[in-house]
Amino acid sequence: MLLRIQYPDSKYDYVDTPTLDRLIEFRRIRQFFRPSEKKWVDISRDPVRGLGGNYSGPERRLTTL
Repeated sequence: MLLRIQYPDSKYDYVDTPTLDRLIEFRRIRQFFRPSEKKWVDISRDPVRGLGGNYSGPERRLTTL
């Protein structure tokens, strides 16, 4: 899926999801269009997907048999 983005210089482009993740991580874009909500997301103030982080709590996804 290609998503529409806007760079800080106000130019627009279309990128795939992995590229969007990298652009968000390195703050190389101003905003992107979120089709599910039909709105532009400003990465400086709106919630965006994260690339994970450190979690120090108990592992809840493992199952023991």
